[in-house]
Amino acid sequence: MIDDVAIDGGTSNADKSSRPSGSRRTRRVRMTGAERREQLLDIGRTLFAEKGFEGTSVEEIAAKAGVSKPVVYEHFGGKEGLYAVVVDREMRQLLEMVNGALTAGHPRELLEQAAFALLDYIEMYTDGFRILVRDSPVAQSTGTFASLISDIATQVEDILAGEFKSRGFDPKLAPLYAQALVGMVALTGQWWVDARRPKKAEVAAHLVNLAWHGLGSLEAKPRLIGHRKN
Repeated sequence: MIDDVAIDGGTSNADKSSRPSGSRRTRRVRMTGAERREQLLDIGRTLFAEKGFEGTSVEEIAAKAGVSKPVVYEHFGGKEGLYAVVVDREMRQLLEMVNGALTAGHPRELLEQAAFALLDYIEMYTDGFRILVRDSPVAQSTGTFASLISDIATQVEDILAGEFKSRGFDPKLAPLYAQALVGMVALTGQWWVDARRPKKAEVAAHLVNLAWHGLGSLEAKPRLIGHRKN
């Protein structure tokens, strides 16, 4: 499938002599179906991040892409379909970053890695994060930020269970602590996406400080022990 999009073009001398002064002709640039789909996804991603699902219309998406509304429906079946693909891509991106960050090391360093993974994603994919933390337009248990956080917490849970058992704590409490830790980082990320202060490394250090020491044993000047310093 190939779509056309009209763009402004220059005029030749012959055109200038036969057309009214100031008139311009347009030429059609052919775009493959895959290219059009990616264009619509990029435009939708930007608009959903800026205006939310309800505030974004198919008309606006089509207008920014320079196509008619039926083209959007042809590719995604409607706004809901486009939104679902955007959300799915962002969720996979964040999960990949978290999975890649959680390597081996001291348990405290694992906390640092998890905090940095989310903060890195917020910094690099700000629009995507804004979309994920908005309410889903369709009531569902999957495909939401809450379900994403739950997936991440499940991975952290396995790590905590081993640590709890080795330290004589009840490993059955690992799910509770995993949800608490991941939720704390996620909510802090929602605040930091707009504040952007303090710097990322400092935010990570304070998050780990609270998680590792608890309020009763907070370090006055929290420090990072891993190789990441920014």
